Amino acid sequence: MTTMKNLAVTVLMSILATATFTACSDDSLDYDVNNQKEAQKPNDNNGIQRTVLVYMAGRNNLSYYATTDLAEMKEGSMKIGDDQALLVFMRRNYDGEEPWLARIKNGEVVDKVTVSDMGISKDELFASDPEVMEQVMHYAFRHYPSVKDDYGLVLWGHAGGWLLQDSLTVDRTRGYGVDAGNFIYNPNGKWINMPTMNNVLKRMPHLKFIFADCCNFMCLESLYELRHTADYIIGSPAEIPVDGAPYETVVPAMFEPTTFYHTIMERYHEATKGFLPLSVVKTSEMENVAQATKLVMQQVGERERDGFPDMKGMVHYNYLNENDTTFHHPYNIFYDAGNFIQTYATPLEYKQWKQALDAAVIEKHIAYSWHTDKLWSIFYTDFEMTEEKYHGVSMFVPQDPNIEFGEKYLQMNQDITRLQWFSAVSE
Repeated sequence: MTTMKNLAVTVLMSILATATFTACSDDSLDYDVNNQKEAQKPNDNNGIQRTVLVYMAGRNNLSYYATTDLAEMKEGSMKIGDDQALLVFMRRNYDGEEPWLARIKNGEVVDKVTVSDMGISKDELFASDPEVMEQVMHYAFRHYPSVKDDYGLVLWGHAGGWLLQDSLTVDRTRGYGVDAGNFIYNPNGKWINMPTMNNVLKRMPHLKFIFADCCNFMCLESLYELRHTADYIIGSPAEIPVDGAPYETVVPAMFEPTTFYHTIMERYHEATKGFLPLSVVKTSEMENVAQATKLVMQQVGERERDGFPDMKGMVHYNYLNENDTTFHHPYNIFYDAGNFIQTYATPLEYKQWKQALDAAVIEKHIAYSWHTDKLWSIFYTDFEMTEEKYHGVSMFVPQDPNIEFGEKYLQMNQDITRLQWFSAVSE
């Protein structure tokens, strides 16, 4: 075990406990959040067993892949029954194309409706707008209700873990679903944060699963935020390949009655030939993970009360920098949660914590390197991945903003206080 050095007394607790930061509008939406959930079965439900909505936020540099993945979904739809509903919401860079929702059935796009048909009217529409997301999902689940109250959601597009600003932000790496709006060649766009997404999803039917086909989704902060919205969350703690999941095989997997999470992960693992870390989290165990994390951080903090933890050599899953031309170590922020705990806890403390994590991370696949748009030989050579170090989920650890190139940590150290995870492990 690595010797303790420079560890903050509480890392996620007292470093920030005296801060005066308060949560802002991410915990509420700009429109009426008190509306009652619309009835999910107003008409004949047509015997649908499971309804899965693929939410494709593709009005960005992924637009081409939205089209190719749609073709894969058509192929995959030929392997599911008529009593299974595969729905797609499509938003991409097609000039003159209004965003639309449709069912993919027997290899065809059927029952297509535009956002105007759904009553969504905006001069500049963003897939990341929480009001748009909520209206699309309500329409989808209301018109294709499951007789078993059995629903799944695929989040397709860009994502940046728990990182946040305002609910609609122009930052490059925040939340989920960046949308360039009317300016389709804009490299930036607006995102939705995890707290805001949680407020949308908690007013939907409870989901059997969320499959996050986007980067850095499997962080404890996001998983805890969404713990009440779905039974299982499937995805990667790291960057994913630009072409996403192999939907010709993943679509049938999404409709398996009980083994869906295992098969989705296996099909993705096979398609990437092992070059993508993946995991499945059972969300009902996230409360226990938070309590175990709180306990171990208290134990660790009692032994050393000065400074910030030294994160050199830790496994990390992304490198945050607006201009990746120079490597700056402090911008490694999505650290493997277990690698951090096992480094600074005693063997017994780590064992007890890992028991809680293992109950939550029910399946995982390691990758020793993964597809990324960053140069691996520069940005991912400061650690060595091993089976022992890989835990399938990441965690943010506050860092000193006064170190060289560390100015971004000032905002991150503030922002983490706005997540439910922070409250759960620090109070």
